[in-house]
Formats: sequence, C-alpha cells, structure tokens
Amino acid sequence: MIMSKELTKKAVDLLLGGATLLSEPCPYCKGVRVMKNGNALCANCGREPEKQTIETKSKTTSSPTLEKLEKKMSELSDELTNEKSYEKQQSILKSINSIIETMEKLKK
Repeated sequence: MIMSKELTKKAVDLLLGGATLLSEPCPYCKGVRVMKNGNALCANCGREPEKQTIETKSKTTSSPTLEKLEKKMSELSDELTNEKSYEKQQSILKSINSIIETMEKLKK
C-alpha cells in the first residue's frame, strides 16, 4: 500500500493537530485512518466513510498478542507526534498500518 505524500502529510498534520489514530482500517482500502472532530480520513485513499462507528471490546476478550500490538501502536503514535522528519513519519505510519492489518487478522 503506497500512500501519496499529500495524503500522508494531511494525516500527519491531523495527528499533530490532536486527531486520533483509529484502530479500525479504512472500509474501502484497509488503510490507516485518523479521526478529528468526528470526521475520519484514510491516509491511503483519502476517502471518508459516510458513518463512523467504533466498536469497543472489553479487555477481558483481548489476547496477550493483541494487547502487545495495541501497546506498540500507542508507542508508535507517540513517536509519530514528536517526529519532525517526513521520511521517518511515513515509515512510522507504514508500521502502524501493518500493526492494524495484523490486529484485524488476529480478531477474525
């Protein structure tokens, strides 16, 4: 999955501006999404779903592997917030996307 520089920059700007990284992938292309003010944006295809629903699952049903992946995603999100290098930001976003894809496979 190759993200355009413009979409990646927009997603990073949203994250730096207080947006939240979503654990649910884009329903259209399975890319990384960010949400701000109730609007979700896919960093890969740029599409916004018509309705945003976020399912919450209790921690008791999470596997230790999912919990570790969630922790790593949180760490990467913090790292992304502080990173100034565009290339490093793009690398971090790719890592986050890989984690999201892995988490989705584990949840099935």
